Amino acid sequence: MTKAELVDQIAEKKPGLTRKEVENIVSTVLDSIKAALAREDKVEIRGFGSFRIRYRRAKDGRNPKTGETVSVPPKKVPFFKAGKEMKEMVDGKG
Repeated sequence: MTKAELVDQIAEKKPGLTRKEVENIVSTVLDSIKAALAREDKVEIRGFGSFRIRYRRAKDGRNPKTGETVSVPPKKVPFFKAGKEMKEMVDGKG
């Protein structure tokens, strides 16, 4: 599902809101999550899941084209962990 499809689905379920209003709401929520992760805050949405930053250590990698060993620097990456309710729903138990 794309962001546009999500906006369309929400707009269909909430006829009191215009598509543009829904688009602004979805963008605001996603921007807030991104901003919190940029500050290295954890974002937890009960029943959905949590977002946080994970740290990847430096390592030696390999250039697949040449086979040459390259140094990969340490970095921070976003990580999502699904909540219990979502896991059960996806598994068909919810």
